[in-house]
Amino acid sequence: MAEKTNSFPQVLTIAGTDSGGGAGIMADLKTFQMQHVFGTAVVVAVTAQNTLGVQDSFLLPLEMIDAQFASLAADFNIKACKTGMLGDAAHVHQVALNLQKYDLGPVTIDPVMIAKGGATLLSEDAIATVKDELLPLADLITPNLPEAEALTGIKVTSDQEYPELAKNLQAMGVKNVLIKGGHSSAETVRDYALLADGTDFWVSSPRTHTQRTHGTGDTLAASITAQLALGHTLIEAIKIGKQYVTKAIQETIQVGHGHGPLNHWVEID
Repeated sequence: MAEKTNSFPQVLTIAGTDSGGGAGIMADLKTFQMQHVFGTAVVVAVTAQNTLGVQDSFLLPLEMIDAQFASLAADFNIKACKTGMLGDAAHVHQVALNLQKYDLGPVTIDPVMIAKGGATLLSEDAIATVKDELLPLADLITPNLPEAEALTGIKVTSDQEYPELAKNLQAMGVKNVLIKGGHSSAETVRDYALLADGTDFWVSSPRTHTQRTHGTGDTLAASITAQLALGHTLIEAIKIGKQYVTKAIQETIQVGHGHGPLNHWVEID
């Protein structure tokens, strides 16, 4: 039995909580559970939020960030990890230090910087720290279009320019890039992937007209992380993640009065 100890696929999310349950660590853990991996978490921030918005937030002390990483590394066999909301430059820096210190498998960076409504979620100095310290550690980055534009300084007018954005992100040290196209107004949502070996492809889905898309980016990155831990290739993980998120949006649940959550109960074929 000894050889089976600690062998079940284990993953890690490094992010903030969402008291409303639709995004952040809560969405990540639900996604991990549905995709049959064991989820762990490093909590960077605690938020007071619901489907109507974020009312308050609190960043945990840096020493608590270190303590959580050390605790997990001492016991678990993490096969893949992801980051989400990291708060400010000091916390981005601390997370980067810990990602260098411990082997936590492939790192997916969801650069939570700009919300769907356009609100800025990360300060300018924190964005600079993401570019300088976090991106070179990323095996995959999953920005939405405004985040990709903010990171590169390039504004685009159509998805035909996504390859240029992706190449610029790779030039910052990121191995693989997935640019999400959900911010466009097109009836087909197209995401563009550029891999380290030069392979590129699009993943598409019909747009579902609903307000219930809170946590979409978190869920996609968490799904990809889970699939990597299960042994899938990155291409397979991206396609499965896209399928899961699309279905979770289509098969809506009615929760809250505002920008509601996805249906994390959906099962993928």
